[in-house]
Amino acid sequence: MVQDRNQKRTKPNILVTGTPGTGKTTMSSALAEASQLRHINIGELVKEKNLHDGWDEQFECHVINEDLVCDELEDMMEEGGTIVDYHGCDFFPERWFDCVVVLQTDNTVLYDRLSKRGYSGLKLSNNIESEIFGVLLEEAKESYPEDIVMALRSDNIEDISRNVATLTEWVMQWQPRS
Repeated sequence: MVQDRNQKRTKPNILVTGTPGTGKTTMSSALAEASQLRHINIGELVKEKNLHDGWDEQFECHVINEDLVCDELEDMMEEGGTIVDYHGCDFFPERWFDCVVVLQTDNTVLYDRLSKRGYSGLKLSNNIESEIFGVLLEEAKESYPEDIVMALRSDNIEDISRNVATLTEWVMQWQPRS
């Protein structure tokens, strides 16, 4: 069944994940432009379509309703040609993605980025710890076939440019599974 779905798509779906502050949205936007794929920022989608169950005061963010998000995305994902950008990945169906990219950033760079965003206290320390322990890479490897998961550095603009070039080339060479 997975192969049948992938054969219907003429363009691949890519998941870009990683700790907040690793450059997911920046890279996804640039990749969408370079590859002519559609970019969906899950955080923005959740706010725009009210796909959440309220506000988490402690972490200062919406509590997303994973079922509503998946229902909202289902048709687009079957169609293909979508880049999904989110800091979590284990709730998306495995069949949706042809490539899962985990962006990783040096902790000092990440600390500075998150501090500039106004992260502090528990929110800041949890995200730094998540990056130190490679939580998102492990989550991706546990949720998707390991051969479609790739970890990419995202410390600076040169890394982002290199990642966009690498992934654009991958998109151009992508063929549906047979």
